[in-house]
Amino acid sequence: MTPQGSGNTPLAPEELADLIPSLATKEELNAWERRNIIRARAWAFKDRTSVTGVLTDEYVRKLHRKMFDQTWKWSGQYRRTEKNLGIPFHEIRENLATLFGDARYWIEHQTYPPDEIAVRFHHRLVFIHPFPNGNGRHGRLIGDVLVMKLGRPAFTWGSTSLIRPGEARAKYLEALRTADQGDMSSLLAFARA
Repeated sequence: MTPQGSGNTPLAPEELADLIPSLATKEELNAWERRNIIRARAWAFKDRTSVTGVLTDEYVRKLHRKMFDQTWKWSGQYRRTEKNLGIPFHEIRENLATLFGDARYWIEHQTYPPDEIAVRFHHRLVFIHPFPNGNGRHGRLIGDVLVMKLGRPAFTWGSTSLIRPGEARAKYLEALRTADQGDMSSLLAFARA
């Protein structure tokens, strides 16, 4: 369940200790991560991995690693602690395997249109919350990659940064909570807003 709060995942002390650069403020960290993510986004949009190749444990971890490899020593590694979001950490691999199988089925049987497949994948991935941090950003980027592999343009995700509190972030978190209840319409609309 997505909580009513800010949607931020607090890091455990041992996770915080794995910060690679020496940064003094949250703003510096956000800017550093953004540069790391821009490089990963460029890689992901050029990458030739097939659509089914995206739906694998290896790809999910590789994309997270590329997004945060200059920032966190644990980039690309599944979390080993409980968080205020997500499923119990010992259930991550099993839930991801189910998600990958479901998404392959949706694609093969055209269960949903491409946008909905990518948004449903994004939602479930964020709900699982496999990494110590960066799950929303990772989920949005992999949603973009998936929808593009399905022949559609990348999503706009509200056309603004969702890192800082504000109206767009509040709408995104509310759309996730609505999707938690089984209604994807708000998240689908937000993805193309």
